[in-house]
Amino acid sequence: MHFELLDYVAFVAFIAAVIGVSLYASRDSEASDENYFLAGRKLTWWLIGFSLIASNISTEHFVGMAGRGFDIGLAIASYEWMAAVTLVIVALFFLPKFLKSGIYTMPQFLEFRYNKTARTIMAVLIMLAYVIVALATVLYSGALALDAIFGLNMILGIWLIGILAGGYTVYGGLKAVVWSDLIQGAALLLGGLLVMILGFKAIGGPAEFFAIAGDKLHTVKPWNDPEMPWVAVFFGGLWIPNLFYWGLNQFITQRTLGAKSLAEGQKGIMFAAFLKLLIPFIIVFPGIMAYHLYADQIANPDQAFPVLMSKILPVGFRGVMFAALFGAVMSSLDSMLNSASTIFTVDIYKEHINSKATSKQLVVIGRVMTAVFVIIGCLWSPVISNFGSVFQYIQKIWGFISPGIVAAFVFGIFSKRTPPAGAIGSMLLGIPIYGALLFGLPHVAFLHHMLITFICLCVWNIIITMAAPLKEPVILPEIPNYDHRPSRIAPVLGIIIVALTAVLYIIFW
Repeated sequence: MHFELLDYVAFVAFIAAVIGVSLYASRDSEASDENYFLAGRKLTWWLIGFSLIASNISTEHFVGMAGRGFDIGLAIASYEWMAAVTLVIVALFFLPKFLKSGIYTMPQFLEFRYNKTARTIMAVLIMLAYVIVALATVLYSGALALDAIFGLNMILGIWLIGILAGGYTVYGGLKAVVWSDLIQGAALLLGGLLVMILGFKAIGGPAEFFAIAGDKLHTVKPWNDPEMPWVAVFFGGLWIPNLFYWGLNQFITQRTLGAKSLAEGQKGIMFAAFLKLLIPFIIVFPGIMAYHLYADQIANPDQAFPVLMSKILPVGFRGVMFAALFGAVMSSLDSMLNSASTIFTVDIYKEHINSKATSKQLVVIGRVMTAVFVIIGCLWSPVISNFGSVFQYIQKIWGFISPGIVAAFVFGIFSKRTPPAGAIGSMLLGIPIYGALLFGLPHVAFLHHMLITFICLCVWNIIITMAAPLKEPVILPEIPNYDHRPSRIAPVLGIIIVALTAVLYIIFW
């Protein structure tokens, strides 16, 4: 792709602004581990909401989800729209428990509720998943997009993205992450909107698009669809990865744990839920457009969005979109790096290696591990090309740990008598059960595999609770001097978001 001077200026200015603002905003992160890992628990609702979306949406969406849109159409939007409903549940029922206990990490909650073994198992599983799934796929999909659009060598692209995002994350911690997410999230949404508008123009207008898109605009697939069966979407397996990702995944929850109050955290999550409803229009729609405009030029569905951009973006906007893509990659990567280093530092280093570590030592360890995770992620990323669709790879691999973790937390929060063996068994048994289903029933939707695994683990927890219940309910700790008053408007916002989700499904049934 040919670049003009304006394209280079836009790209350099954007990257400089992101790094400059992030470093300035995080200039006091040296002060304590709470400042470095949780931004001093001073995050407001709008920062939380934007950071949640910017951390979630990356080139794995622009590459992977747009690719699934190219392939199966708007049905893939259920990951976004049902996530909005999941966020409402997290804000109203999960977040109050987490903020009240003052946890730094999600594994830490399992120690408070169960024991240290449960905490350590979850910490190890999450860190492995971040490296094998999250970090690697973001780096790979980002480099794939840059290669398709700008001809940048894949390996060079991976290391360039890793070094840029890792640099300011090492220095600034969570505060640097959320401020970079604010800038990158805005650029991401505007860039996607621009591609959608230009795509409408290239295809002949919105009316023409809706006329020719046909079956690709249906969100509800048959019950036996191999990827998105409606039974799994509304009543089954999709709830498992959604509850895990939005409520129990350190990568996402870390910014809500840094909320200045419960009310701010709840409003931030509701803001993110509203934005989730808009995402399919700026990501999945372009994938469908690419199918109708350039299907003969796209061999791999994951190239749909990059090819569309390379065809329809005018000179002058290429640098802007280049910057938005970089922002998309870095906003997810910086969050994952910060969360992975937080889990290692708080749940493994402080608990098992140096229990007397000072606040300053914890910050140093956090920075070192951030750099280590960057290197590991960059080395593993090229392997992703052997697994087909980026989006399917992400969803399937998370399935090895998400049912077990969801079961551990659901029984830990809502059952006062479930013993530690319930949580430990859930996280360990979930791996072989899901693996056996995935490889033994390859033609069954993996969302059904997740549901079956979760049901098996629920049976395990019920049996353990009946056979060896805790003699006394566990009393969770409460963080002092923290505003735990819930937001009065949050339940109303939740009802509105659920209603809007229902309307979208009715329109695109």
